[in-house]
Amino acid sequence: MNFNIVTVSGDGIGPDIIAEAKNILNVIGKKYNHTFHFTEKPAGGIAIDTCGCPLPEDTIEACKKADSVLLGAVGGPKWDHLGGNDRPEKALLGLRGSLELFANLRPAVLHKQLKEACPLKPEIIGDSLDILIVRELTGGIYFGKRGRTEGGAYDTMAYSEKEIERVLRVGYGAAMKRRKKVTVVDKANILETSRLWREVANRVAKDFPEVETSFLYVDNCSMQLIRDPRQFDVIVTENMFGDILSDEASMLTGSIGMLASASLGETKRGMYEPIHGSAPDIAGKDVANPIATVLSAAMMLRYSFDLEEEARAVENAVTKTLDDGYRTADIWSEGMKKVGTKEMGRLIAERI
Repeated sequence: MNFNIVTVSGDGIGPDIIAEAKNILNVIGKKYNHTFHFTEKPAGGIAIDTCGCPLPEDTIEACKKADSVLLGAVGGPKWDHLGGNDRPEKALLGLRGSLELFANLRPAVLHKQLKEACPLKPEIIGDSLDILIVRELTGGIYFGKRGRTEGGAYDTMAYSEKEIERVLRVGYGAAMKRRKKVTVVDKANILETSRLWREVANRVAKDFPEVETSFLYVDNCSMQLIRDPRQFDVIVTENMFGDILSDEASMLTGSIGMLASASLGETKRGMYEPIHGSAPDIAGKDVANPIATVLSAAMMLRYSFDLEEEARAVENAVTKTLDDGYRTADIWSEGMKKVGTKEMGRLIAERI
């Protein structure tokens, strides 16, 4: 099979980590008889420097025509003096909007080899953790009407049934490929939008009879993530709650350099990126951890290309590399073998 992928390496360590993800995909292609065609396009700070804006129209059009998008990282102190609409980070919002990506999938995975880095007690976290948070990305209070009054201010949370249903279906679809358990998180004891979320969720759940559905208030969920995180499989929630809970869950994994993410819409095309920043201080020094980007590529194989076996091959290769004691600087500890960006990519490819 042939797949066209736009790579947006971006700024800082972006080019370093995207290069390793591309190498991994090419190895997968050779093993499973696929061809991945890559087209590099600018966005973020590099686009400001070369094109005069954070997201050139040519980049948007290329991404729209691609089968999927693999993004590195954008931003850095060099552009901190710019106004909000001119900042590199504006490229992320622009791409999400232009590609109509409304569901953000953020796995919180703690590999057993790194469990000492988790801040929770061993008896709570166990040997490993694998939670998927599905966050609605384009609605809610972040996009509602807002303004100032005399002596005050307001922000409005609003959702349509369509907005709720489409992200729920992404969550249930993901659960079908995992442990078939969905927790819908809301504040239905207070918010009318949350009561609508429950109504729609109960309706959507009927289309997925194999999936166990439960509901939690967001304050209880934030507590349960610390008390007993292993009870969760897939969490689906609205924009602001998902923003907060996914950051909380990411801290359970011990290292932000290990965490991938996907943004999906109604088509198979998605945008895949690590959740960490551009880290310009280590750019080009062969120090950055490429694993989050490699695992983002694995998510692309799974969710955009329906290549489950290939996705698992990448994930298993990462696990085997960690089992063998190899670590980049951010996850290194005494007794482990410290390697650089390129060597970590080579080791993972070797194990595929």
